[in-house]
Amino acid sequence: MLIVQKYGGSSLATTEKIRFVAEKIVARKQAGNQLIVIVSAMGKTTDSLINLAKEIHSSPPDREMDLLLSTGELVSVALLCMAVENLGESAEGMTGYFAGIQTDNFHTKACIQQIEPSRVIKELNNGNIVIIAGFQGISSENTITTLGRGGSDLTAIAIASAVKADLCETYTDVEGIFTADPKIVPEAKLIPEISYNELLEMASTGAKVMQSRAVEFAKRYDVPFAVKSTFGKEGGTMVKEISLKEGADVSSVSLDEKQAKITILKVPDTPGIAAKIFSALGKENINVDVIVQNISKENFTDISFTVNIVEVEKTMKIAKAITKELNAAEVIHDTEIAKVSIIGIGMMNHPGVAGRMFETLAKENINIKMISTSEIKISCVVSKSDGTKALKSLHKEFIQ
Repeated sequence: MLIVQKYGGSSLATTEKIRFVAEKIVARKQAGNQLIVIVSAMGKTTDSLINLAKEIHSSPPDREMDLLLSTGELVSVALLCMAVENLGESAEGMTGYFAGIQTDNFHTKACIQQIEPSRVIKELNNGNIVIIAGFQGISSENTITTLGRGGSDLTAIAIASAVKADLCETYTDVEGIFTADPKIVPEAKLIPEISYNELLEMASTGAKVMQSRAVEFAKRYDVPFAVKSTFGKEGGTMVKEISLKEGADVSSVSLDEKQAKITILKVPDTPGIAAKIFSALGKENINVDVIVQNISKENFTDISFTVNIVEVEKTMKIAKAITKELNAAEVIHDTEIAKVSIIGIGMMNHPGVAGRMFETLAKENINIKMISTSEIKISCVVSKSDGTKALKSLHKEFIQ
């Protein structure tokens, strides 16, 4: 059996943990399997590298940031190879480039264009355990690129697809995917099986489980995968295609506190204005989430939208330029917000879910600033100070 495994930073945070992971890998190899292992940077290495960069430059260039951040995974590759070889098995470490991961030229959030896995397959056939640096690739301009925060998830799914793996497993510090973050909601329950669509909504609404792009890739190329604990019980959560789920209308609740709201005030209410604003943001690879446009007054309107908090500085710079171009009044931002969401395939067949959500928040005296919906998700933007209370109350209403 050909198995692709991915180990996150918390699983590799110390040399002791790296030795433990090496033992798991070797055991699977000696059971007759071929192993490709994708690794993240150790512990908080990426955060430390970001902080180092900001000590040098207040707004580090993206190209140099990719070069810097890609080094974290290489440390993990080298140390894990050493640990595997110390147990008597042969290992071949690879950068994203040597693994054949080719991307576009968008630094810090590059998209995979194709994977040429011939070198990976050759090493597998030579009997080696292949250990690949996650989170990185090579652009058409032969520069190192990274795949966005959590990009090692995407590396694992993409490699599994490219080599037609029999099994893909992602290992982390929790037992699997829960109905809410168990660190905030102790009553959260393990979900044994979940659909791509549900997990995609969870990942995009703040659940710290998988990179949303990785889930999207898995759905597009139909790559089922398991989310398991590195150090805990066997089992975990299986992620696969599920078109309809009977029973509970809501399967999970999530909270995203890394959101910021941008508002452009007194925008001329004419056709094409929204296109101009969001096209400019799109060209800079900025993902916009919730969008609200107020009712027009005297041919002017206000447009509000949310972005990830790390994009605030870049977004404000673009928004200010657009505000000037459109002769709008001004642009303001608010980082003291959070987005709470309920998610579930069952919502499609259960009317009244939105009403229950809004009533639950009202009972807790939580004001809703913005609302966004899809077939299987309802999100509300609230004050950051109300985020945890909103999460707990919604979990109690729909799941406990």
